[in-house]
Amino acid sequence: MGFKRTRHAVYDASYHLVWCTKYRKPILKYKLGKVCRAIFYKISRDNDWDVIELEMGVDHVHIFISFPPKYSISKVVGILKSKSGAKIFRENPWIRNFYWGHEFWEDGYFARTVGDNVTKEIISKYVRRHKDGKDVEISSEEQLELF
Repeated sequence: MGFKRTRHAVYDASYHLVWCTKYRKPILKYKLGKVCRAIFYKISRDNDWDVIELEMGVDHVHIFISFPPKYSISKVVGILKSKSGAKIFRENPWIRNFYWGHEFWEDGYFARTVGDNVTKEIISKYVRRHKDGKDVEISSEEQLELF
């Protein structure tokens, strides 16, 4: 991808972020997963972030993203989770039957930066392996082999 510029910075920073649905409910199947994907891409475009890879399991999201250093990782995750959750609840009122606390995502998240040993290609390969529910078939040993 190379270096990117903002008005006051030049950067090359990419992050692998993962978070789960509240109670790990497998609700990202079918149409809702596609809706979430579109929401994440729109939020990213609106903020000038670059989504490198994005895949969803039935109960979690993997996003490989690059954003300017003016944003903290927690801020980016907070924006993605809060805006997507609010839109999902607003446009899909039936979800309140599953999530009575008006929270769609779990509170926590996983974040990893790309470094010398964990390259962009390895992260991309790992995220792509989650496409179409293949994450269920990946054993712990296979995951470690990717890294």
